[in-house]
Amino acid sequence: MDSIISTFHIDWKIIVAQAVNFGVVFVVLYIFALKPLSKLMAERTEKIEKGITDARTSETMLKETNLKYEEMLAKARIEGDTIFQVGKKEGEAEKAKMIEKGKLELVEILESGKKALKADKVKIVAEANREITSLAMVALEKLLSDKNDLKNL
Repeated sequence: MDSIISTFHIDWKIIVAQAVNFGVVFVVLYIFALKPLSKLMAERTEKIEKGITDARTSETMLKETNLKYEEMLAKARIEGDTIFQVGKKEGEAEKAKMIEKGKLELVEILESGKKALKADKVKIVAEANREITSLAMVALEKLLSDKNDLKNL
């Protein structure tokens, strides 16, 4: 063993001094570097785990929100279609009412036109009768005056 110590020039005082130096450096590094680094790593790990948990929660909420959105969208489409169908039926009913009203008004107009024509016809017939009567009177007077003229001759 002495030969190894003398070959490699190993001095036990230097080894002890190096061990003490290593111990001091280890303690200083542990206190000023390793402990704060461990604390920092623990905080980072905690933040990352919290972030992952929050992301999972957010993903779950997003899925639920998307499901609710799809349900509401489907309900809105159904409701919109129902409103459209009701409006269409009401429009068709209103159209039928308007057509019926138009037909009634047309019948009324035709009836009033027929009444006006009948009234005009009655007036024309009465006027024609007066004209015929007056023409007949004029013709009769002329005939009578011609007869009187022939008798006087």
